[in-house]
Amino acid sequence: MKIVTVVGARPQFIKAAAGSRALRKTHQEILVHTGQHFDDNMSAVFFREMGIPEPDYNLGVSGGSHAQMTAKMLVGIEEILVKEEPDALLVYGDTNSTLAAALAAVKLHIPVIHVEAGNRLGTLDSPEEVNRIATDHVATLDFCATEDALEKLKREGLGDRSYCVGNIMYDSFLHFADQPWENPNIIDFDGNPVTVPNTYYYMTCHRQENTYSDEPLTEILLAMNSLDAPTIYAVHPRNHERARRIVEKEGFTNIILTQPVGYSDSVHLTKNAKKIVTDSGGLQCEAFYAGVQCVFVLDFIVWPETMVDNRNQLAKADHKDILEKLSKQQTINPSYQPFGDGHAAEEICRIINAWERTKH
Repeated sequence: MKIVTVVGARPQFIKAAAGSRALRKTHQEILVHTGQHFDDNMSAVFFREMGIPEPDYNLGVSGGSHAQMTAKMLVGIEEILVKEEPDALLVYGDTNSTLAAALAAVKLHIPVIHVEAGNRLGTLDSPEEVNRIATDHVATLDFCATEDALEKLKREGLGDRSYCVGNIMYDSFLHFADQPWENPNIIDFDGNPVTVPNTYYYMTCHRQENTYSDEPLTEILLAMNSLDAPTIYAVHPRNHERARRIVEKEGFTNIILTQPVGYSDSVHLTKNAKKIVTDSGGLQCEAFYAGVQCVFVLDFIVWPETMVDNRNQLAKADHKDILEKLSKQQTINPSYQPFGDGHAAEEICRIINAWERTKH
């Protein structure tokens, strides 16, 4: 088959690294990059280091409101689909790129394949929730990362099109975790190399809830600055100015600010960290895979499977709450692995191939 895959954001590049590698063994893939994440450290570096094929199309759509971004993507993707006439469209996750591609395809009667379907936060206040629900319901095939996600789709009447295949991000994590950590490319805001301490905490924080003003981010950094080892904080480009200003104003000398890091570096930073503080859905899973305790600074649970035995805990953007959660000890049950066996991409391709045969 000819399959158009649409990606646009960092987590989707990580998933596509495993997905494209498996898909291209038996199918022709046309890769479309919407441009949602365009900074080199958030986009191009992933294509280089993860061996993702260069995009066949790059729409260059970034910035603006949700409506503006989604509308521009919708128009651009529709033009590509009309030109390419694919047999199916494949999307990952819950971004505006995901929604725009799914809507463009279904309006042209092109089957939609959705990888990482079924996750639910329980609130339409989250734009990602809206994107994922809409995509799940217009898709022909929904691939779930966990049994919990599959059960949610069954309750929504989508069980006949839904499959639990494991988390495709686990495929990529295992691939890079097994490789030696050579020549880390971790740099500060001024472009200077950062030496990774022997002992450190690892942090990312990018969601609007935690970065819309100085107050929440200051609380998070206050907690990290008081720990017994430095914190490496890989900062999203849009938060550079705020993070630098807070660190300088408050005199936080135990915080190492860096530019966003590539996937291999992030995997190894995760593996070797004392503990992790994040508001990233992907990083909390990677911490779980690595057996490193995580504190998730948000008001709702993203991956309920990780919230066991203090392995991942919710915290408010409050330094006392974060420190209290960090002080607890986790317990790891080696037999508990809710995200599959690291072969999700292969299982997805097997089901796609079986579905293709039913069409002929």
